[in-house]
Amino acid sequence: MSSASTSGQHASLSHPPSDLIAGKFVVPASGAVVESRNPARPGTVVWSGRGDVAHVDAAIAAARRALPAWSRLGFEKRAAVLKRFKQIADAKVDAITNLIRDETGKVQWDSKAEAQLLGAKVDITLDSGELGAMRRVTGYELDLAATRKGRAWFRPHGVMAVVGPFNFPAHLPNGHIIPALAMGNTVVLKPSDKTPGVGQLLGELYQEALHAEGLTGPEFAGVVNVVQGGVDVAKKLVGHADLDGILFTGSWPVGRAIMQANLDHPGRILALEMGGNNAAVILADADIKQAVIECVRCAFITSGQRCTCTRRVIVHEAVAARVIGAICKSASNLIIGDPSATHPVFMGPVISRASRDAILQAQEQFIRAGARPLVRAVALTDPAPSADEAGPGHYVSPGVLEVERFVASDAPGYAGGDVEVFGPLLRISVAKNMDDAIEQANATRYGLAASIFTKDVGAIERFLGEARAGCVNVNTGTAGASSKLPFGGLGFSGNHRPAGAFSLDYCAYPVAGMLERGEAATLSPGMRVDDSWL
Repeated sequence: MSSASTSGQHASLSHPPSDLIAGKFVVPASGAVVESRNPARPGTVVWSGRGDVAHVDAAIAAARRALPAWSRLGFEKRAAVLKRFKQIADAKVDAITNLIRDETGKVQWDSKAEAQLLGAKVDITLDSGELGAMRRVTGYELDLAATRKGRAWFRPHGVMAVVGPFNFPAHLPNGHIIPALAMGNTVVLKPSDKTPGVGQLLGELYQEALHAEGLTGPEFAGVVNVVQGGVDVAKKLVGHADLDGILFTGSWPVGRAIMQANLDHPGRILALEMGGNNAAVILADADIKQAVIECVRCAFITSGQRCTCTRRVIVHEAVAARVIGAICKSASNLIIGDPSATHPVFMGPVISRASRDAILQAQEQFIRAGARPLVRAVALTDPAPSADEAGPGHYVSPGVLEVERFVASDAPGYAGGDVEVFGPLLRISVAKNMDDAIEQANATRYGLAASIFTKDVGAIERFLGEARAGCVNVNTGTAGASSKLPFGGLGFSGNHRPAGAFSLDYCAYPVAGMLERGEAATLSPGMRVDDSWL
């Protein structure tokens, strides 16, 4: 059952629906209403408050005031705060899980997996081992001459805006916040207006960690800030003149708008992780069962609401009939149900009614353009209706369509066109050979993830070299990634600033210096300095 109350304050939260500004939880008195409802029980309010545009100025000013003390605090003391955050987050995994579940509609096991990533991100970020993330931003010194040394060190950018998505409302913003804080930046978090509760919870966890480490003075009051709101608040934040960086996870259209808003700020760091139209290639020699399991899992996990979900499957004609039939059968047998169910449930609802409608509309557009429906996605009545329900949850069944071929165009009339549908809708095409499969896999302006299923070493090496994506997998699906590796894409998927183990790279900039300890001033040809002049 949901843990929300009629007041809009979820049981997992310690404060009423608020912004966090300069160390204080502030309830906005004005601004547009921001409200999240349980996607499985739309009658249940999870979080209800307001988004005050004026709070953006206040939050950025607070972060600016806290920057000198936080950046000068020293790495070890900042790391202590992050380790304390890990302890607190690990101790509250169940509460975090329940809020993620109730606000996103993710099933229980999926929500818990996300909750457990919060503390794990601290360990990965602070790892200074041979392949650890911290080694990427560790300064060094070397001899340049007998009396001269060269030194490289890293400085924080300053005030960083973190703009979070709804699908991983805790893990993905946290994946920016941890490295930003580690390197001495301060943060203003703008959560998705679909998941404001989880965003507030992150603020509460960081505030608790700061206080637990004794950083209660006014100079540390704005290390982490949270501002809630919709489009108006987001526009104000990403276009603000006093920011030093924007760390964003979301869709390509919003990422494009952020880039446009910052054309006059070329020195501002932008790290954009956007969408995907990810392809999985299945060759004739693949382990068919393994390929089917991975493709179905990755197409429909989190109800298809991951940027790494498999959107397209390209199968060799020699095994097409077997593979397509098995994918359809498996998709049709996925268990869809209430996210809080005690029995195994693979899929819950999608985030909203509008999202469900968009998925079904995309399916019909593909069919009108020539796609063959193998398994139709349909809106479902609530699989587990409850007494507090006001209308059915936003459930939709998996859909599978067969298209003739994938092409890079998004023009109307192409069933295999380059469109990201953020939900449980999978398209399949048949390829004649490896050349055809790679051409179709790369027929996209996105470039986040791709997979190949084969035992052929030559085909594997070719795919690893030619698949145009930032995450390329072999005999495992596109969805899911290791935080010990870089994570990001190219094209419409990102701007070559991968997160994961490389997230520290965009949270600090290198500075080079030459330190002379002798009297080795250089007289260039044509110069003369006489001691009598001094």
